[in-house]
Amino acid sequence: MAKPSLPRPALLSRARSTRSVRWIAAGVAPLGWGLLVGWWTPRGPGTNAEAVTSILVSLAVGGFAGWAGRSRGAMFAAPVLFALAVELVRWPLRGPTVDAPHLSGFGVGALLLGRGVHGLLSLLPLLVGAAYGAGLARRAAPTAGRRPVWTWLGRAGVGLLTALVALVTVAVALPATTTAAVPGGIAELTTVRGGGDRELGVLLRGADRQAPVLLFLPGGPGSSEVGAVRRHLAGLERQFVVATVDRRGAARSWAAFPPSSSLTLDSEVADLLAVADRLRQRLGRPDVYLVAHSGGTLVAAVAVQRRPELFRAYVGVGQVVDLREADRSQYTDTVAWAGRTGRADLVRQLTELGPPPYPDMYHYEPLLANEAAAFDFDRTGNHEGRGGTGENLGVAEYTLLEKAHVLGGGLDGWDVLYPKVQQVDLRARVRQLAVPVYLVDGAHEVPGRLALTAQWYAQLDAPHKEHLVLDAAGHRSLYQRPGPFVDLLTRVRAETADAAR
Repeated sequence: MAKPSLPRPALLSRARSTRSVRWIAAGVAPLGWGLLVGWWTPRGPGTNAEAVTSILVSLAVGGFAGWAGRSRGAMFAAPVLFALAVELVRWPLRGPTVDAPHLSGFGVGALLLGRGVHGLLSLLPLLVGAAYGAGLARRAAPTAGRRPVWTWLGRAGVGLLTALVALVTVAVALPATTTAAVPGGIAELTTVRGGGDRELGVLLRGADRQAPVLLFLPGGPGSSEVGAVRRHLAGLERQFVVATVDRRGAARSWAAFPPSSSLTLDSEVADLLAVADRLRQRLGRPDVYLVAHSGGTLVAAVAVQRRPELFRAYVGVGQVVDLREADRSQYTDTVAWAGRTGRADLVRQLTELGPPPYPDMYHYEPLLANEAAAFDFDRTGNHEGRGGTGENLGVAEYTLLEKAHVLGGGLDGWDVLYPKVQQVDLRARVRQLAVPVYLVDGAHEVPGRLALTAQWYAQLDAPHKEHLVLDAAGHRSLYQRPGPFVDLLTRVRAETADAAR
């Protein structure tokens, strides 16, 4: 017996109910995926595996949303709902790559390195997946008649976006990077557990596995100098096992970026001490030589003060002593330079800002962006040019994704940590170190920084201390004049080889 058919109003009601359920499902899927991503990778995928996973899951979620919604509108609704969920979860985070967009050079860079990269790995595959999902659903219920031209144009556009997704997937799915072998020595990209059980990326290289360990700490918070060390300081590998660490939020330490509130001077010091301790245990050495650059020297000086038994000697390059006083001096010099060279707009901008300290990176942008020009010098014959960090990204040790994180991590790390350490003055906090101390500066370092280093050096009590100034070099003197710097470290090793521990 045939089943009785439902009245037309009931059929319409059921259809509307089914459609509502489908649209709810189409919205819940990208919302849920966005909430998960906001918790899992709030600043975007950090590794190749995370990037590929993000692409594949986003394609699947987008496909489901498009199929459930039975509409091309899901192509836009799914990415929007996903983005809203991610932004909601990571709202407490701080840093240019996750903060509101800012109309400046740094702001555009942060937008591309943060949301731009994240969009390629999540939003784009969501859109493409939704397009295919909607197409499959609509194909199941074809409409009569000839397809309009715009439909074919839409298909062509989706095809191009699909090709872009495929290209991005291949780019981030390339095998993990390696470092060139050192015959008879050690050459390894690895991780070492820092403070708070967070894994930090470390490059180990040396011609002799039994050589002393040299731990190198980069300058800015969230920064990596693996490229610069590989390109300019390979000579150190003949004397040491060189361990170059990525600070939290940088390149291979991207996933270690903690909540903004917990990134402090103490947490950075804890990282350095933990890495130094684990390296000496792993490589069987009683202690390590510590080399730090720029902002890393502030962390290094405090770490050496706390646990001198971990270190054979300390070498500080571009030593930070008092950020607040140094920045005020740089501000005065930059305003004077801008006035002398007819840069009226810059004079007006700095005058309106007033002297530092400032609350975030964007306020410091006029000083940072004009530092190279305001304190220029002849770089003829220098190993590293004006490009600084950007010149050193083309090394095998960085994946494509890590290259983006070298820059993005530096922006976020600087913005989060810098305001917290402006109260530190080593002249008051670190007046004595129990290991030999060697300070290195470029002759063309910002004058205010040189003056502060001279003051700290004069009062510092240490078993041995030296202050070396390299000609024709600036703040990145160890990369600009690597020959004299390697010679210094060779001498440091010889002079401290028999130091009692």
